[in-house]
Amino acid sequence: MKLSNQYHELGKNFYHETFPAPVSEPELLLWNNPLACTLGINLSTEEDSELLGLYFSGNKLIEGSKPIAQAYSGHQFGHFNPQLGDGRAHLLGDITDEQGNTWDVQLKGSGTSHFSRSGDGRCALGPALREFVMSEAMFALGVPTTRCLAVVATGDAVYRERPYPGAVVTRIAASHIRVGTFQFFAVRKDIESLKQLTRFAIERHFPEINIASRSDDCATEGLLSGQNTLDFFAAVLDKQVTLVVSWLRVGFIHGVMNTDNTAISGETIDYGPCAMMNHYHRDTVFSSIDRNARYAFGNQSKIIQWNMARLADCLLPLVDEDEDIALAKITPLLQQFANDLQYRYFEMMVNKLGITELAEGDIELVNDLLAIMQEKQLDYTQHFVTLAENLSQAVVDSLIKNTAGSELSEQEQWLTRWYLRIADDVSAAKVLMNKTNPLVIPRNHHVERILAVSQQSGDLSALHDFLTVLQHPYDNLAQTKAYQDAPSDGDENYHTYCGT
Repeated sequence: MKLSNQYHELGKNFYHETFPAPVSEPELLLWNNPLACTLGINLSTEEDSELLGLYFSGNKLIEGSKPIAQAYSGHQFGHFNPQLGDGRAHLLGDITDEQGNTWDVQLKGSGTSHFSRSGDGRCALGPALREFVMSEAMFALGVPTTRCLAVVATGDAVYRERPYPGAVVTRIAASHIRVGTFQFFAVRKDIESLKQLTRFAIERHFPEINIASRSDDCATEGLLSGQNTLDFFAAVLDKQVTLVVSWLRVGFIHGVMNTDNTAISGETIDYGPCAMMNHYHRDTVFSSIDRNARYAFGNQSKIIQWNMARLADCLLPLVDEDEDIALAKITPLLQQFANDLQYRYFEMMVNKLGITELAEGDIELVNDLLAIMQEKQLDYTQHFVTLAENLSQAVVDSLIKNTAGSELSEQEQWLTRWYLRIADDVSAAKVLMNKTNPLVIPRNHHVERILAVSQQSGDLSALHDFLTVLQHPYDNLAQTKAYQDAPSDGDENYHTYCGT
């Protein structure tokens, strides 16, 4: 295993060079072998457990590694902080998989840096295990996400409201470039670094944008044209549509959608205060630090638009030297982004109902169902599963035939409308529903119970059983039913915390 250091090559105004702080007793707890194989890491937990513990605690550097803490700014709950940065993380470098894709390898909880402020640079075991579980669940659900390669116990205590066992988690990401990374240079009016960052992001994430193909206004080799920047922004917007619509499909609430937690790669990043929705309510929020429900389930589409507008602010000087001209060019992309978000959201929602393409009346059909679900406090995951389980051509034909002229309840009226919509091909509708609606999600009460058992006993067998189910969310395994139930109290008093 050998790392490269593409981000390091950008220069020292992008980061601070810093080494992970050694830990007392590194012990490998979790190893993501399928991910390791994808990355071409040929190390075995049976033969190389001690070495893996050393590498992924930060006690021993991987060959080629030049560890850094990345610089970035960010809007946190709408308030701008000009200097954030990696306060407890170290980017070790990057690795290229067999398909030629480049991935960042980052340690989290690996010690302090120039950006730590008053933090201790460490991570407790619970949040490390949570990130592993949640990111693997999201990956299996088909949601774009960063992933965890390893969790290593440190043998050291981490002090929060009380002492906790410490851990280091290894995060794999297409990159760790955030909206806040662009803000870091924009607020400093460092246009050259903004150009450098944009070129790097294009080459890493959107190589189809051909910088070498020069327009009339940019004939010098290696320079970035205004059109390149617009194309880049459009590509980032498309990634964010896919991301947020995927969250809404499975009932995921990020909880801390700050601009420093918005990756331009369109991957879910930072699982600290995240949670899953049980009964449907668009205002659902669990994060203890989201006191004004800024990042509630139903607000996530609006927030990503706000975050992308902040990215647009940063890119204006790269689009055109005249700010009015730049605004005139970039604003239509933001307007189209809002339209795309809405269209693809409803397209996804009708897929959940077994409908392939949006047609007249479908948006009303979706909105009426969600209104019923919110009023009746129906479970967001289980209700769609139940609709699919009860679906058959005979049931559809019978209901349509026997309800003509009858006085129906609100739910029966909705069912009749839906059945009429899918009556032409019920079997195809059922197949699409089964592909779109998971049988199981990482429900909050199961996550908390299993994390508590794992931390208190040191026995990870329950966590491994849970992961087995979460890694097959569309398959009805023998153990699936044990993790499908919603909490009896609907998570009424449940709160999540950022874990820092």
